[in-house]
Amino acid sequence: MTDVQFNNFNAFDDAKDGEGQGEEKVHVRVQQRNGRKCITTVAGLADDLDMKRICKAFKKNFSCNGAVQKDDEAGEVIQLSGDQRTNVQTFLVDQEICLKDSIILHGF
Repeated sequence: MTDVQFNNFNAFDDAKDGEGQGEEKVHVRVQQRNGRKCITTVAGLADDLDMKRICKAFKKNFSCNGAVQKDDEAGEVIQLSGDQRTNVQTFLVDQEICLKDSIILHGF
């Protein structure tokens, strides 16, 4: 038998590059619940921001329900009912909370 050597490629190497810059990425995900229902989660916002005020502004502007959850890995995560990914992105950029380049939209 011959030894087969595969190309050693790590798909997550580019994610490590952003850590040195000090700019954290904001992850906006949509999670399927049951049937047509889904939840939008916003994780990775800066620690010095008031999450409750941002959640309240999301709820008022998007006419949806929301909550702030504490997560061990991600810190404080904002949960919104419905698919609000594009609304969250435009709100965060318009209010100058973070740059458009630092927002990553996940989901279907």
